[in-house]
Amino acid sequence: MTTGNKIRFAFVLALWLLLCYILLTRVPRIDFMTVFTIVASGIIVFVPLYKKYVKNTDKKDRR
Repeated sequence: MTTGNKIRFAFVLALWLLLCYILLTRVPRIDFMTVFTIVASGIIVFVPLYKKYVKNTDKKDRR
């Protein structure tokens, strides 16, 4: 990953953590649906980023 990609990844991570914090502070109680929402959003956000930047880097190094 280049420096620019690391900065983008860190920005997305910080934004996702901020939104999770807002969600956790606004709900009256933390139940399964709250935890499921956080886990599902993390998968939706970070799996494509991992596939695009980290996995492709491994393939380029093998050539």
